[in-house]
Amino acid sequence: MTKHPALAFAPPIGNDDAVPSTSRFLPWILALAAGVIAADQLSKWWAESALVPGRTTPVVGEILEWRLVYNSGAAFGLGAEHTWVLTVFAGLAVVALTVMATRPLTGAWTVGVGVLLGGVTSHLGDRLLRAPGFARGQVVDFIAYNKWFIGNVADIAIVGGAAFLAILTLLGMQTRPDTAAAPG
Repeated sequence: MTKHPALAFAPPIGNDDAVPSTSRFLPWILALAAGVIAADQLSKWWAESALVPGRTTPVVGEILEWRLVYNSGAAFGLGAEHTWVLTVFAGLAVVALTVMATRPLTGAWTVGVGVLLGGVTSHLGDRLLRAPGFARGQVVDFIAYNKWFIGNVADIAIVGGAAFLAILTLLGMQTRPDTAAAPG
């Protein structure tokens, strides 16, 4: 029996070593990212409409407060004079996470990548689209933690997603699905 010429370069059927070229979890990653972006942007909209800049509103004593500030820097306001550099880094992170999201991932890695992608993408949107201008935008921060620092929902997603991926790595959990267990 001869093969059809169009199928000559197709991978062999039933090859247990074959790994899918794209993630079957990509829709879940995108849904998680979209959920984080929506939660972050809606909470920032609420903060800007309900809070007075600089005024503190206790939520749980001094441990957790609402305090609206505009941050042109990174964590703890670092690098405020180099906002465009932070924009470039955020853009590179979005690209890297998007590429990773399209590759086959395990379910656990799907969660971490989706949450992290959402947080970084939301911050990139702030840097690109908020005042004072393109690639120099300020991030809206409003969750004050025991007078140590002020953040937002995207910060929670970035720190939580990165910590989750670090824990998965330390536990030796695979990034990619086990190909030997794949049905043939």
